[in-house]
Parts: sequence; structure tokens; C-alpha cells
Amino acid sequence: MRRNSLTALLAAGLLMGAVMLASAAARENAPFTLPDLPYAADALEPVIDEQTMELHHGRHHRAYVDNLNVKVEEYPRLKTLDLEQVQREISSFDTAVRNNGGGHYNHSLFWTLMAPAGQGGEPGKALTAAIEREFGSMDALRTQFSAAAAGVFGAGWAWLIVRDDGRLAITTTPNQDNPLMDVVAERGTPILALDVWEHAYYLQYRNRRSDYVEVWWQVVDLTEVERRFVNAPARKQG
Repeated sequence: MRRNSLTALLAAGLLMGAVMLASAAARENAPFTLPDLPYAADALEPVIDEQTMELHHGRHHRAYVDNLNVKVEEYPRLKTLDLEQVQREISSFDTAVRNNGGGHYNHSLFWTLMAPAGQGGEPGKALTAAIEREFGSMDALRTQFSAAAAGVFGAGWAWLIVRDDGRLAITTTPNQDNPLMDVVAERGTPILALDVWEHAYYLQYRNRRSDYVEVWWQVVDLTEVERRFVNAPARKQG
């Protein structure tokens, strides 16, 4: 009986190992991949704790990537598009691609827009001028953006975008939609994004979303926001 149990355990272990190897091989050959964080998982503490970052990036974001890759068999054209183009043509695909493709794009952008507290720099002249033109001041932008983020009903995102006319606007989207998608009301190039799904903050802030939004500004990488603003297609065309 004991030998049978050991044999069963060994077989189960070998099967699990084979599944893990197959999964790793599938990920290596998949068109969409999970990007590394641009900093250590604990680098944004105390604003965002290490456990939240590990779960958010390693599980939630990975699930979006894996689920999107599953859809490639149904939509082979996904292999020919980069992630931004998938968003721009999202109406060509089903809800699963919309949710998971959006989740992959949104999070890939989100990680790059943050830096350890004190290392995010300040907006340059071009972005400062645009902010003052549209909102009056950086403080006013923060107030309006934070109010938009706190006011998202349920799960979603808050965005600062460059519209097609080159001007800035604050907008929000539900679920994993984003302003690049050809199905949203207000489109534009995202240059700042805030995830207000509960998994982004609940371990640390519980249901106090407003607290999370307020302290999140401490880790915003304004240098990266400036770079994205300067390189937005609408500005280059203008």
C-alpha cells in the first residue's frame, strides 16, 4: 500500500513537472509576454507594499497575458499586431481579448509610470505649459485627476491623455478599457494612468481608495509622463 502511495506521489510530481515545463515552453513561444517590473517589488514602499506589487504583477498581470495568448489560436491576426495596435482595433475581437488585451496594455503602462518616492522628477517645460493651459496648475491637475480616480464606480482606471488636437484631458474607463480603444467615448494617447481596481490597493488600504489615490502621487514618475507627452502622436503631427 505504501509503495502504491509513493508511486502515485512520484507520478503526480512528474506530471506536475511536465505541466510546468509545457507551460513555460508555451509562454516562450507566445506573442505576448509579461514585462519585468522596472524596479524591485518593494521599491514603492511605503506607498505600495511589496505583497501587493507581487500579487498585482505576478498574478493579476500574468493572468491577463496568459489569457490573451490563449486567444491567439482563435484570432491568428493577434500575432501580427503589437499591443498598442490591438487596442486600436479592439472592436475586431471578442470580449475576452478586450478584457485581457486591455489588462495587459494597461498594466504594462502603469508600471513604467511609477518610481521610488523622490525619484520621479518634475514635469518639464512642455508638459508644465500644457498642464497650466488646460488645468491652471499642477496642483489643480492633481485635484481633478484624483477626484476622477476616486469617483470611478467599481473597477476601472483614471487617465491623463493627449487628445487628437494635442490638448490634455482627464478621463476614466471601466474594467480594463483604455483611451486607445476604438470603443471608448473619449480617445487619446495615455500619458498617465492609475489603476483603481481593488486588487491594486486593498491589502494595504482596505476600502479607502481615496487614501491610496492621494499617496500614489508620491511615486508618480513625472519624467516618464513628460517623455510620453512629448512623443504623443498628436504632438508630433502638430
